[in-house]
Amino acid sequence: MPRTAVASAFDALDNHARALRVESAPDLFARNPLRFQEFSVPLDDFLFDFSKHKITRETIALLVALAEARDLEGRRAALFAGEPVNNTEGRAAMHMGLRDFSNKPIIVQGVDFRREIEATRERVFAFARDIRAGAILGAGDKPFTDIVNIGIGGSDLGPAMAARALSPYRGAGPRTHFVANVDGADLSDTLEPLDLSRTLFIVSSKTFTTQETMANAASARARVVAALGETAVPRHFAAVSTRLDKAAEFGINPERVFGFWDWVGGRYSLWSSIGLALAIAVGPDHFTQFLRGGFDIDTHFREAPLDRNIPALMGLLGVWHRNVLGRATHAVIPYDQRLARFPAYLQQLDMESNGKSVTRAGEPVETATGPAIFGEPGTNGQHAFFQLLHQGTDVTPIDFLVAAEPVAADPHHHALLFANCLAQSEAFMRGRTLEEAKALLRKEGRFEAEVERLAPHKAFSGDRPSSTLLYRKLDPRTLGRLVALYEHKVFTQSVIWDINPFDQWGVELGKELAGRLAPIVEDASVSTAALDGSTAGLIAWRRG
Repeated sequence: MPRTAVASAFDALDNHARALRVESAPDLFARNPLRFQEFSVPLDDFLFDFSKHKITRETIALLVALAEARDLEGRRAALFAGEPVNNTEGRAAMHMGLRDFSNKPIIVQGVDFRREIEATRERVFAFARDIRAGAILGAGDKPFTDIVNIGIGGSDLGPAMAARALSPYRGAGPRTHFVANVDGADLSDTLEPLDLSRTLFIVSSKTFTTQETMANAASARARVVAALGETAVPRHFAAVSTRLDKAAEFGINPERVFGFWDWVGGRYSLWSSIGLALAIAVGPDHFTQFLRGGFDIDTHFREAPLDRNIPALMGLLGVWHRNVLGRATHAVIPYDQRLARFPAYLQQLDMESNGKSVTRAGEPVETATGPAIFGEPGTNGQHAFFQLLHQGTDVTPIDFLVAAEPVAADPHHHALLFANCLAQSEAFMRGRTLEEAKALLRKEGRFEAEVERLAPHKAFSGDRPSSTLLYRKLDPRTLGRLVALYEHKVFTQSVIWDINPFDQWGVELGKELAGRLAPIVEDASVSTAALDGSTAGLIAWRRG
């Protein structure tokens, strides 16, 4: 569509937002007894409720018109067709093919990868089964009790988040640990309680050159050699990498190297062999259910009309808040302790994808792009940053995630947890007027002077928007659905902003500079004359 159509769609949204200023979400509920039904979308045992946003049917219609002006459906079709939608690197972004159970060809830039995907997955599953069954032994001929995944970014955040989320499904499998930070404390603290003779290391690096990962892998290797001897290395290491040569140089048996494809980006790689640690942790059957959850959402995203399409609506509501209402942050609050790492996982997924300032054509963007994502599990967040969310000067849209039923947790505790989630979402929407605050203080028996003094501090503006993702329980299939929902939400927003969500050149710049500075930091004889004054001064101070 012509650029003018997009501009017109944004103008219409701006005009609509101005007209909505006189409205409040509680008023909208009071006038429409069917509001919840109109502004929620069920998907089997999953529900997306967005009725607490200050929106109307006209809002959704205008957002869908914006999506049509940006040809979201056409861009979505190109994504699923395996076209090179990552235009700066000339690659597809076909991670959805790793969870495709349709039995149709999985075409990536004209080539059918289905057989290769399924063969690779079965290699991962066979290895996971053998580790869990104790059929593969360490150097002391003992089964492995602990798995240490060494990676960073997408090679760490995804498997670490998912292993924690699905911990009740581990059964008799080994414990999993994750090391990412090049800070030696991360590796040391992780390994300190472990028996190296019963520990398997997975080095997760597509190129086997990632600086932080390879530094940690080399240190782990040195510890294994010191404790068990050089011959123990092939028995205690596996790799997820495309570089068989480098893995072999490290001492890893080629049969324990699992690859994936350049059309699978790092932050989308949990579905691939990068999920090896998760497959070992929960077993192939549960990992398959995780994949099926992602496929559920892929099918829904492709087939549901945009005004009843959960990830599309999540993305469009985000555009409404970011671009029309000027809200620069977004909070994700899972009311599930096992999803403690989910907000961190989404930080990478969202901010690394859509933290861009140029369009796909390399021109400056004309609108704000990705918001800052943050979050913590409820109820912890309620006793931390919720004060700012309730009464601060800026409005932050919130996603609440909560299960109807607990998994391996006390039902009474879960009822309290669930009640807190609903109470917070209601409080953000409803708020408390100054007169309501005064009435509450008078009911407490306060003197009138004290009522007048305290009431402003106990008033809440309300009209603070939130969505609720409600699901039956946090099982592998539900987790797969949650991850895929946010993947497609991020894609939807990238289309509206006309940016490429599948590259990350900002990350690369930092890597380049770190590689240049490392020798200067390590060797005090190297001159700092070519560095900027601040960097040179900091290095000089360190040298003493």
